[in-house]
Amino acid sequence: MIVSVGNDVVLVERFIAALKRTPLLAERLFTEAERRTSSGNPRPPESLAARFAAKEAVAKALGAPSGLHWHDCEIVVDPDGRPWLTMTGTVAAAAKERGIQRWHLSLSHDGGIASAVVIAEAGL
Repeated sequence: MIVSVGNDVVLVERFIAALKRTPLLAERLFTEAERRTSSGNPRPPESLAARFAAKEAVAKALGAPSGLHWHDCEIVVDPDGRPWLTMTGTVAAAAKERGIQRWHLSLSHDGGIASAVVIAEAGL
């Protein structure tokens, strides 16, 4: 059963400007694994912007409770390149409180816009 849906859109140019303006922003928002590709290279800004949109979409799906930590929601990639959400700490606790047991994620970036949609699902 779908509990909620979250959606977010990020202007890539504005996101890049924020990263340049605040040197430690990427470290505050993303885990080391999120900041790097599977080959260890820095992840492109468009991809980071989509991951930021995903974290914002998760917060929206949870009802935007206060106290969520950015690193407690991580976007990981399976061997086929499909993105997944992993939750720990504050985000996992908020999801558990709402009965959420499974997440679905879609990321996209094109034409200067990055977006993410998440679906929060409860047990059947």
